[in-house]
Amino acid sequence: MTSRGHTPPGPPEPSGAEPGRSGSVSGGPAPLTVGAEEEYLLVDPASRALSAEAGQVVAEAARALGDRVTTELTRYQVEARTDPHTSLAAFGEQVRSMRASVARAAASRGLRIVSSGTPVLGQSHPPPLTADPRYARSAAMFRALDDEQSACACHIHVGVSDLATALQVSNHLRPCIPVLIALAANSPYWDGRDTGYASWRTPLWGRWPVAGPPPYFASPAHFEGLVADLISTGSVLDRGGLYWDIRPSHHVPTLEFRVPDATATADETMLLAGVVRALVATALGAIEAGEPAFRPGPEMLRAACWRAARDGLTGAGIDLATGRLSPAVTQVDQLLARLGPALRQHGDADVVHAIWSRLRAEGGGADRQRAAHRRRASLADVVDHLIETTAPTGSGSGRLR
Repeated sequence: MTSRGHTPPGPPEPSGAEPGRSGSVSGGPAPLTVGAEEEYLLVDPASRALSAEAGQVVAEAARALGDRVTTELTRYQVEARTDPHTSLAAFGEQVRSMRASVARAAASRGLRIVSSGTPVLGQSHPPPLTADPRYARSAAMFRALDDEQSACACHIHVGVSDLATALQVSNHLRPCIPVLIALAANSPYWDGRDTGYASWRTPLWGRWPVAGPPPYFASPAHFEGLVADLISTGSVLDRGGLYWDIRPSHHVPTLEFRVPDATATADETMLLAGVVRALVATALGAIEAGEPAFRPGPEMLRAACWRAARDGLTGAGIDLATGRLSPAVTQVDQLLARLGPALRQHGDADVVHAIWSRLRAEGGGADRQRAAHRRRASLADVVDHLIETTAPTGSGSGRLR
C-alpha cells in the first residue's frame, strides 16, 4: 500500500557531483538515477484467495534480497525495492530478479505472488494487519480507511538533488498524472467483482486526507508550512504519510511518483521508469529555461484523474490543455513524442517505444485482466493470468508477449 517506514531507492552517494544531475555523459548532463518499489499480493494457487503469510515470505526472501524486501500494512502484501540505476536495462533485470526471488520465497510456503493494484477475489474485512506500532497508530487514526488498503502500487523514484528543485519539478509534472494513471491502470477487480474501473486503486487511495495530485507549491517554505499543519492537525501520521501522487522523498534526495498501480509485468515497470525519468529530465530543462509550470484548475485535474482511472487506456481522457476528451492512447503517444529528447539522452527511447508498442497492441494491465476473465467468465483465470505474468519462469520472465 505504501512505503511506510521503509527507505526508498535513492541515488548513489555522489562523488563531488549533485546526485543524478550534474556531471556529464558525452558532454551532456549525467543520467538521472531511477529506482522502484513494487508491492505484491500473496495468493493460494488452489483457492486463489489471499494469504496472510507475508511475514514468513519476507523472512525467506530476505535470504536473497536482504533489506530490499519488507512487509506492508496488511499481512497479504510484500514490498521489494530495487537499487538506484542509471541504466534502464540493468534496472529491468533487477526488477525481474527481484520478482523471481519473492516468487521463490512464496513458493517455499506453497504460495504465489501477483502484481495487481487490487486483489481479484474477496478478502477479510478488516484485513489482518502486520504487527507494527506505526500500523497500529494508523488504524487508530484512520479507522475504516485501513480496511480497504490491501491495494498495491509501483512507486518510481528519480534522483533530484534538493527540495526546492523537487518541488519545482512536481509543479511542472502535476498535469501528467492522469496520463500516468491510464498508462499504469491494472486494478479492475475488487472483492470478486468488476468495478467498471481500469484502476479501482486510484479512487480507493483518493479517500485518504492527503492523497491524489499534490498542491502547487510556491516555495519550500510553503511546503514545510503545509506539512507542519497537516501533522499538527492529525491529518497525517508524519512526513511518511504524505500520500500525494508525487512527493519529495523524506529519506533520500529523490522525487517519488506514487501514481502507478502495481504493474502486471516487469516490462511495464521498465516502461514507467523510463517515462518518469524522462518527465523529470524534461521538467528540469524547462525549469533551467525559466519556463512556468502549466497550472490546470484543481477541479479539472481531479476530474481528469477520475476519468483516467475509469477508462485506462481503452477510452478517452481529459486533455487538460484543451479541456476536451481525446483517446488515452493518443495522449500517451503525444507524451512520448514530447519526451523524445530526454528519452534519447538517457538511451531509453528504443526500449520505451518497443514496450509501449506492445502494450498499445495488447492492452493495458486492466484490459488483459478482463480478457483473461472473458475466456471462461472465471475470476480464478484472472488470478492465474496474474501469477504467470508477475514472475513467469523461462526466458520470457516479466515480459509482455
